[in-house]
Amino acid sequence: MSRTATRTTGASGTGLKGLRGRFAPPTPARELTARSGDGVRFPVEVHGRADDPAVVLSHGWTCSTLFWAPVIRELTASGHRVVVYDQRGHGRSPAAAAPMAYSTAMLADDLCAVLDVALESGEKAVIGGHSMGGMTIMAAAGRDQLREHGAALLLCSTGAEHLTGGARVLPFRSERMRHHGHRLLLGSAAPLGPVTPLTRKALAYGTLGPDPDPEVVEATARIVHACPTQVRAAWGGVLAGLDLSAKVPHLAAPTAVIIGTHDRLTPLPHAHRLAALLPDCAGVHRLARRGHMTPLEEPGTVSDVLAQLASRHLTAATTKEKSA
Repeated sequence: MSRTATRTTGASGTGLKGLRGRFAPPTPARELTARSGDGVRFPVEVHGRADDPAVVLSHGWTCSTLFWAPVIRELTASGHRVVVYDQRGHGRSPAAAAPMAYSTAMLADDLCAVLDVALESGEKAVIGGHSMGGMTIMAAAGRDQLREHGAALLLCSTGAEHLTGGARVLPFRSERMRHHGHRLLLGSAAPLGPVTPLTRKALAYGTLGPDPDPEVVEATARIVHACPTQVRAAWGGVLAGLDLSAKVPHLAAPTAVIIGTHDRLTPLPHAHRLAALLPDCAGVHRLARRGHMTPLEEPGTVSDVLAQLASRHLTAATTKEKSA
């Protein structure tokens, strides 16, 4: 796939207001255009210097490249090149023609298209994903692009299966009740409405830790509320029936796992299950009193884990290639 430079317009171009400081959209050094397996084109942002080691990040359900702003700032400041893109239907990525078109294969196709356009042939990178972004990496297990480019992986606040029964957003004791309740919640196309004190509080309960920073609450609300309702519902339907457990053992690269101890959407058992399935688990990092949005809640720690993976595995991969 050819590299196509486009005019830089800023992260996601959504025009979201109120995102300031570390949450403000960072300006990419350049933009590329990726073309997925179904022919759809979507923009890819590259932050940092061209010769710095690469980190590719995939965001989660209802988010956008804006979600990664604090992590991008941390990583580029420490000498890393960061590649981000909007999942299908989020941010500036075009929505699918019909709800039935959304699938885990589409997630994998789009990630592979990004790797094709953003990295040179044979170039290694650390590839990380949060929530649905982590599921994107799992869906791409065994793909040529992931084998070629993935020196190390990060699965952040995510799970491979049984999301509805395992979630703790709705406080039902019965797993069956939680399954049905969360399935309805994920597939709902009801509008979230404007960002208000009430909607902030409700979203913070479901996605953040018990003592959230007000700035994190505000950023989370503005990012999530910007997701189109039909896109949210379509991807929610995919997540409700998700089962990628057979894919996880095919993630051959060293893979770290991050989980918030108070994650209600993908609680701790998901991280432990991933660690048991991974052929080369590079550690499970438990972030105390953090919820599901760990890259917003604790961007320094998430960035440090990604930088450590880059230091250990990108250097080793480069040395191995040079000696071959």
